Amino acid sequence: MALALLAVPAMALADGEAIGGTLIATTDDERVPVEGVLISVEQDGTLVGDSTSDAEGKWLVPVPGAGTYTVRLDVSTLPDGVGLTNADSDVLEDIVVQEGRQRTVLFPLGEGSTTSPPPYQRFGSLLFAGLKLGAVIALSAVGLSLIYAVTGLVNFAHGEMVTLGAVLTYFFSTSVAGPGWSLFIAGAAAVALGAGFGWVQDRGLWRPLRKRRMGLVAMMVVSIGLSFALRYLILVMFGGTRKLYDEFTGQTPIDFFGIPVVPKNLITIVVGVVVLALVGLFLQRTRIGTALRAVSDNPDLSESSGIDVDKVVTLTWVMAGGLAALGGLFFGLTEAVQWDMGFRLLLLIFAAVVLGGLGTAYGAMLGAFVVGIAVEMSTLIFPSELKSAVGLIVLIIMLLVRPQGLLGTRERIG
Repeated sequence: MALALLAVPAMALADGEAIGGTLIATTDDERVPVEGVLISVEQDGTLVGDSTSDAEGKWLVPVPGAGTYTVRLDVSTLPDGVGLTNADSDVLEDIVVQEGRQRTVLFPLGEGSTTSPPPYQRFGSLLFAGLKLGAVIALSAVGLSLIYAVTGLVNFAHGEMVTLGAVLTYFFSTSVAGPGWSLFIAGAAAVALGAGFGWVQDRGLWRPLRKRRMGLVAMMVVSIGLSFALRYLILVMFGGTRKLYDEFTGQTPIDFFGIPVVPKNLITIVVGVVVLALVGLFLQRTRIGTALRAVSDNPDLSESSGIDVDKVVTLTWVMAGGLAALGGLFFGLTEAVQWDMGFRLLLLIFAAVVLGGLGTAYGAMLGAFVVGIAVEMSTLIFPSELKSAVGLIVLIIMLLVRPQGLLGTRERIG
């Protein structure tokens, strides 16, 4: 016997924008509406309104306009025998309401009390969240690390390459101006275009600057300017509100060895690990991968050995663009698509690259999962608002102990 909360389309009880839903307790024998549950809606910390579910379990809160809201369920008003399957799911953040639309939200309820879940379940949920975040960071960080390895450039515009993958996927799959493809096809097209954008960057900007023998510091400043230009171009074209893909939103958690896991998070982890493994095989088992590693070790010696260094550098930019776009796709799938999402992730990407060891693809992979798990697991002790700072503190402590990073090599000075 189990209880569940089902969300059905919000009732057309109010004109304009609103957030609502229907609470239904489902057992093996019958479906009973959950009455008397208090739900409130906030925006930027200010209460917008609240509603109590009626005899049919329906509730609706009108909101002042399109935007992003936080929805809270008051667990103290839940009836006996009904509780949240995850104690942290009483607050739903970043709920996007579009202009003229009513948004339906889902709270995961199950049979039981409103007390906190067992410690192992809380630990397991955060571990999965950390692995999910680590997979997203790793996909994004590998390309940045490879670019540094073969060119010495710290590319501050890499975050916008991540954003581009998510925005293109949204356009192809969900936007009314797009073709309306499935998320799988839209994601493949976004990754291909992200790889193409990497090629365009190298051939149109970075290769000419290298030919002019521009210094790495000056090129880094150029990347900062490119980052600002791309970010605000995306803002103008995409808009400032957060958006969600039509597919795979509002999924009900599944039981994974006693731990509730959202299926799309599990898919993100599995696909991320598989793609990273394929990248590792490419670097180790192919001639081009061997050439890339040779160029990263010593470009001059590689060129004298007959390796086309320019070709290898261009390939690296193509790989970086495709992997960043894939990371952005999954970041948008598990969070939301927004114009500055890559910039917000960039600090954790840099942390993963430095923690793993500058210029090492495997170090970036390992560092990403360490940062992701540390960030999410820190909420066991610290408030969630501090979790990104905890990831950076881990980085500082590690570099004090091992300055070259987890998989980096110690360099001679002098």
